[in-house]
Amino acid sequence: MSVVDGTPMAEVDFGGVRKDVCLQYVPDAAPGEYLIVHVGFAIQRLDEESARRTLDEFTRLGLLEEEFGEVP
Repeated sequence: MSVVDGTPMAEVDFGGVRKDVCLQYVPDAAPGEYLIVHVGFAIQRLDEESARRTLDEFTRLGLLEEEFGEVP
């Protein structure tokens, strides 16, 4: 986590793809938490079970590859 021009930022893992995300709307987010991210902004926390189900469904539907290209 870092602060860039006064804005809290973090590198977030999207099922193996890492992207920089703005934490302005969830500034107290901590490493290991699951977040909903929209257009580069973390907007809400998710519990682990919901996050894993969502990632599994995105993977099944090919949405991660569609969004990020080949996922490791």
